[in-house]
Amino acid sequence: MLSLIGVSLAMNASNFRPPSVPLIVHDPYFSVWSGSDKLTDDWSRHWTGSTMAMVGIVRIDGKPYRFCGSPNVDVPAMNQVGVEVRATTTAYTFEGAGVRLHVDFFSPSFIDDLDVLSRPVAFVRFRYESADGRRHDVKTYFDTTAEWVVNRTDQKVTWGRVKVAGRDALRIGTQEQPILQKRGDDLRIDWGSMFVVPPSGAESSIGADRAARDSFIKDGELPTSDDLRMPRPANDSWPVLSSVFDLEAGKSQSVLLAYDDQFSLEWFYRPVPAYWRRTGESFESLLEGAVRSEAAWVTKGAKLDAQISKDAEAAGGQKFADLANLSYRQSLGAHKIVADIDGKPMMFSKENFSNGCIGTVDVLYPAAPIMLAYNPEMLEANLRPLFIYASLPRWKWDFAPHDLGTYPLANGQVYGGGERTEENQMPVEESGNMLILAAALVEKGGSKAFIREYLPVLDKWAKYLMDKGLDPDNQLCTDDFAGHLAHNSNLSLKAIVALGAYAGLLDDLGAPKEKSATVRKAAEKMALEWVKMADDGDHFRLAFDKPGTWSQKYNLVWDKVLKLNLFPKAVYTKELAYYQKQLGKYGLPLDNRKGYTKLDWCVWTACLADSRAEFDAHVAPLWKMANESPSRVPLTDWYETGDGRQVGFQARSVVGGVFMPLLLK
Repeated sequence: MLSLIGVSLAMNASNFRPPSVPLIVHDPYFSVWSGSDKLTDDWSRHWTGSTMAMVGIVRIDGKPYRFCGSPNVDVPAMNQVGVEVRATTTAYTFEGAGVRLHVDFFSPSFIDDLDVLSRPVAFVRFRYESADGRRHDVKTYFDTTAEWVVNRTDQKVTWGRVKVAGRDALRIGTQEQPILQKRGDDLRIDWGSMFVVPPSGAESSIGADRAARDSFIKDGELPTSDDLRMPRPANDSWPVLSSVFDLEAGKSQSVLLAYDDQFSLEWFYRPVPAYWRRTGESFESLLEGAVRSEAAWVTKGAKLDAQISKDAEAAGGQKFADLANLSYRQSLGAHKIVADIDGKPMMFSKENFSNGCIGTVDVLYPAAPIMLAYNPEMLEANLRPLFIYASLPRWKWDFAPHDLGTYPLANGQVYGGGERTEENQMPVEESGNMLILAAALVEKGGSKAFIREYLPVLDKWAKYLMDKGLDPDNQLCTDDFAGHLAHNSNLSLKAIVALGAYAGLLDDLGAPKEKSATVRKAAEKMALEWVKMADDGDHFRLAFDKPGTWSQKYNLVWDKVLKLNLFPKAVYTKELAYYQKQLGKYGLPLDNRKGYTKLDWCVWTACLADSRAEFDAHVAPLWKMANESPSRVPLTDWYETGDGRQVGFQARSVVGGVFMPLLLK
């Protein structure tokens, strides 16, 4: 578990320009970003690219200045002088009219506390100090639009007010409330309600965007009554939830944003709530608790931010720390944490901008390092629904499943042949992933009892890999965008490492020695054969039957992390030396077939190096890609190494794989 005791609050800023800046990133639906250099250059957007606007205006000594929102809002922009992305916080700094304004987007994304992490709350915190030594009168306006609660802007919305901890809270949601009625990738939530809780004593208003903003710009006030023309489409005069409040120099004021989805997803045709609801707590109680807990959460968040940065810098330097900080909320925010019927946590990822699958095994595999580094319970929560599904009679194959459905409906595999045929499955890929993850979970302090319960399916998958893993037939691997490939040497590596990992797991669980010895000997024999079959002189091949080819052998990293010692040091040395000749401007291509690469695999390949200089040679181009890519989207993991442009995928949980170097410390 993460220790936060005695952590320095000092943060090291750098000149890092994220391709897209996380603002409110809680889960696949409650996820809003800024894809521009300045917060005043464009609207904030959902990770899919759909507008989810916020507007922030500050009146300094009676003159209005915009610090958030598109230039379409006809107010001069404050000068943005800094933005820093930390693990839980994105901190903006603006200057103008003798004032230095700080706007922090903070989420209690505590990886060591699933109860708090599952709470869909975030804070926008405002503070200023005088930049010219004079006293100033500072009043702040902030709004969010109805776009946050619709999938399409022609959907009708309704709104109202509730009392939260003595404050007026504003609520908005769709009229139709189609709970869990849509599944797919490029979708926004259109059920439940969004809540905005302004500071105590603030003015607030619900109504047309122009009416609210123009009123504040003109005289610093809001309309005296709410607009009651509802229900109406979100794009009809654009209803906003707005608030106005005074700022006192050096003191923070906060607006609380929260989203009540009522039911988070469907698990085998049963709607299930978020994990925080397992005790029967109401959403009103959640809001009141968030108001009370803000100060403590902010303090803990600052310590966590410092700890993540400190750990990442120690593992790979400042540029690596920038990538880790940017990856943190994205990785966690591509998941949803729910409670099973017995109250145990289950965690489901969404394959954002891929195919929308839920609970995908080969998405969990690259995402796992952040969980293993800071909270193995989180990995257990991801594995639990997969093991339950694979143990059911309806999953009749001798290999592991690929997914659990299409988000937010976890009702059974949809990829490839699903539950119907073996066509377009990933048998070696997913079986190897599950064996490695189970072993890594226990090795990093996870529950032995949990894994022991599923030994029958693990045994079945291990047998499959012993029979089929050394020289895979024409099948897909996790890099399925590259198509089917027979005799895939990196896929073979996964099978071998998985068997070695499973042998160690059996020892950890106290299985009979002869059982683990049999698996270990099989892995050792396969490793020796692999070296001969894949050898291509100064490197190892992409496929055993294709001389003159090469590929990243990123699966080899688990041989090092789990200290399996299946492959001789010469394999690492030869591959790394060859990779040095293939490095592109923005990283190492995935293999010889194309110029594109995968961010997560590049970090894993960098971890094969023992020298810091060699590690840096692989990581520096990744930082450069994130810093310079023209694709202004939440961090992509699939891009071209020549120009840094996104090929596909964005906002995915797989960037949790960036934390792999921490598993070597």
